[in-house]
Amino acid sequence: MPNAIAYMMLLAWPVAALVFFQRLPLQRAILLCLIGGYLLLPPIASFDLPLVPDLDKFSISSLTALAGCLFVAKAPVPFLPRHGFMRVVVVLFVLCALPTVLTNTDAIVFQSIPHSSPIIFFNDQLPGLRWRDLGSVVIGQVIVLIPFFIARRYLSSPTAHRDLLLAFCIAGVIYAVPSLIEIRFSPQTNVWIYGFFQHDFAQMMRSGGFRPIVFLPHALWLALFMLCAVLAATALARAADDRNKMRYIIAAFFLFCVLFLCKSLASLSYGLIFTPVVALASFRSQIKLALIIAIIGCIYPMLRNTGVIPVEAIVAQVEHFSPERAQSLGYRFDNEKVLLERAAEKPVFGWGGWGRNLIHDAETGRILSIPDGHWIIAFGTFGWLGYLAEMSILAGSLALLFGATRKAPKRDISPYISCIALMLGATMIDMLLNDTLVPVTWMCAGAILGYAERLLYPDLFCQRPSLFNGRQEMDARSAGARLTAPTE
Repeated sequence: MPNAIAYMMLLAWPVAALVFFQRLPLQRAILLCLIGGYLLLPPIASFDLPLVPDLDKFSISSLTALAGCLFVAKAPVPFLPRHGFMRVVVVLFVLCALPTVLTNTDAIVFQSIPHSSPIIFFNDQLPGLRWRDLGSVVIGQVIVLIPFFIARRYLSSPTAHRDLLLAFCIAGVIYAVPSLIEIRFSPQTNVWIYGFFQHDFAQMMRSGGFRPIVFLPHALWLALFMLCAVLAATALARAADDRNKMRYIIAAFFLFCVLFLCKSLASLSYGLIFTPVVALASFRSQIKLALIIAIIGCIYPMLRNTGVIPVEAIVAQVEHFSPERAQSLGYRFDNEKVLLERAAEKPVFGWGGWGRNLIHDAETGRILSIPDGHWIIAFGTFGWLGYLAEMSILAGSLALLFGATRKAPKRDISPYISCIALMLGATMIDMLLNDTLVPVTWMCAGAILGYAERLLYPDLFCQRPSLFNGRQEMDARSAGARLTAPTE
């Protein structure tokens, strides 16, 4: 169980965020609030209040970033994109919770206790969703999108993109210190600070050593973050002048070594593929690759649902390299199969929350299935409607970016946006295996969409200039004025 320090950190983060927004430029305060909250706040620990979603590290960091923008920086955060299609999918993502709740009012009863009595005990059933759950579920959907909304407005300029990549790079180098300690001595940082271990310790042991986890939900989350840090350092090195280039190259090499020591085959494979692409390929080619990867991530569940994916052949190929990894992958595929069968009973709107989408023992109610990939969780919870709306937001941002950059002159394309697109694409592929969709992922998607809209609608952010800690900056380029990020 989390100790008092864990809950004190959750309570203190809004106060810390207030200081960030008072002392730092707006975009850096946002980055510190979202990325810092993701990396430093305790996992699992949360405040369970009635009629609202649980307040954990993800929701608290998002809400405090929104409050800092609105009440400290006096910077409005629009909740609807300019592009019509993106508006539709954002509204669908939020409102898909309504039919999900309304079609899941029945309780799922187990047989561990005889039901001759008219009294039904809570611990022998999964309760049905009620009318009062509507508000909580819809609010939860909105909270998920808060980093997306903020980044679309205030992290969408080339200067903000550079700060975003710099934040990933610096955070990765700092986070490498406790990570290396855990690789050497076993993952104990969360136990030392917050008094508990957040996952199954056996999963942190790999290849005769340990995988670091620090304050994240799983070691795979940390490996994926290190991948993003490697790509960020590589992009910064490519765009840097001669004075700073070597500094970023050293950081990228160091972070890649840490990524290798994280012992995550998937993230290491992404690093081996994407790092040379970021270093050498053209910006448009990087964006095209990110979009292709995102499309694969979107259509995989459809192919998996129809049995087109040759899972047995894939496991057999992996077994040639590592029997241990093949066993893990086969276990994931087996769980996907039974969860797909469960989701097929309510394919359009899903089963809702509280574990109703999982497989339970009919006698005891014990959970028999473990969902790993985010896609199967989203599909089972909100059905095809919720899944397609969510993936359309992520992949749609990349598609708009691809279309916008094809029309823009090459010299006007941000040298950093293609790296952010690849970071999002890598996460979308990883979401097929793990539930790695976190606030910083939505932040990257928002930065991508905002930049695409800047290219498509040059007057978008000129209609009402926002305040950046009391400063306004208008950059007159080409034919008209265009809002850019604040100077330092």
